[in-house]
Amino acid sequence: MKNMKKVALALCATAMLGGCGDLTVPDLNNPSLDSFQQTPTRTAVINASTGLLIGTRAGMTNQNGYVALMGVLGRESLVLDSADPRYVGEMLAGPALNGGSPAFGGNFWDNPYANIRNANTLLNALEKVEGVTEAEKNAIRGFAKTIQALDFLVIVNTRDTNGAPIDVNRPFGAPLAPIETKEKVLAHIATLLDEAKAHLEAGGTAFPFPMSSGFRDFEPRTDGKVIDITVPNFIKVNRAIKARVDVYRERWEEALVDLEESFLDIDAPLDLGVYHAYGTGSGDVKNTLNGPNIFANPILLEDAKQPDGSLDARVGRKVKDSENPGELPGVIEKYSKGFAQYTADTASIPIIRNEELILLRAEANIRLERYETAMADINTIREDSGGQAPIPEVLEGELAINELLYQRRFSLLMEGGHRWIDMRRYGKLEELKREDPPGMSFNVHPRFPIPTTEMIGR
Repeated sequence: MKNMKKVALALCATAMLGGCGDLTVPDLNNPSLDSFQQTPTRTAVINASTGLLIGTRAGMTNQNGYVALMGVLGRESLVLDSADPRYVGEMLAGPALNGGSPAFGGNFWDNPYANIRNANTLLNALEKVEGVTEAEKNAIRGFAKTIQALDFLVIVNTRDTNGAPIDVNRPFGAPLAPIETKEKVLAHIATLLDEAKAHLEAGGTAFPFPMSSGFRDFEPRTDGKVIDITVPNFIKVNRAIKARVDVYRERWEEALVDLEESFLDIDAPLDLGVYHAYGTGSGDVKNTLNGPNIFANPILLEDAKQPDGSLDARVGRKVKDSENPGELPGVIEKYSKGFAQYTADTASIPIIRNEELILLRAEANIRLERYETAMADINTIREDSGGQAPIPEVLEGELAINELLYQRRFSLLMEGGHRWIDMRRYGKLEELKREDPPGMSFNVHPRFPIPTTEMIGR
């Protein structure tokens, strides 16, 4: 984008992925970027493919990263850092997010666009590389476009109706791509995923590059070995992401078709899926969501109480006591809960998993007024994930939607802004104000601004 002066192929630093010590990505500035574009080698292309995984996880686990800040906006979490009052003053109390602040209001723009450009550079190089079979090229194309779709999702999830550029495969110095509407961005993501699927179907069975530990194969092996995800099973991941996009687009029938082709399995573990992986090895990146300043919103415990006084099992699993309580000025009670799923530096973050797919199917069927079918999926999640009794009657209309939103809230808690996105999708953002601290009424920001640097000269 406008403030990028060169491509940084993620690529362009020695790094490893998620505790897999064999996934070292060499310095691709040597040979130079020009060499990679003009005379790419098989080794460079393979390394660049793996590097896209590094790029797409960038900025996910920071204290001001995607999971934490989206959690703040969705009232799942609070970041209480006395050294930086913006976590409250801007993210909650401020009248608007500041597009001139690349760490807050202008966040979640440069990183995903850099990785999108990395993928475009790789795709362009595939047209010239020798020593890579056509099946391998198609596997790489399908993988790269799926990763691009994930990066565009980060952008449109944060910018919403502000829109975003999509025609970004342009040479440096070319005129800036126009900012397109949210609907066009989502349509572009859907097209990328469909193109990726077609490539993957011609991509053989195995990827020619190593994956991270978050992309292990779904099929159990008789020898007990764990292998990288196969191309056919990655197609199922591609369709799972497409289902999420089609639900966002309110393409309910299309979403159900996507889900039929995904890895959705009512009998499989709910955690089956793909993840951003992290590690503590040299050159790798830790998951820092276990930092001392990130707290769970106390409203979670209140809203998760069941009629019999028990706690929704998901909150019991995901919320824990913090070692050191946090203080919010003006609030008497201290914040004493954190998130258990991110205790370890190596904890992974879900990209998409089986539990979400079941809930996506329930949502599509609710919106198609197939309530009985939807309630079967909702009751599966209630029992298997929430430890709740099934609902004996068939809910319809707004009651069904509210039940769906409750299940999504706790099933996808602190996994990447689902609560904020869902409440926005259903026009319920103002309802989040009831989850503010007692005696306070913060603003509910509906979207991030496009960064100020991006808008200069437009």
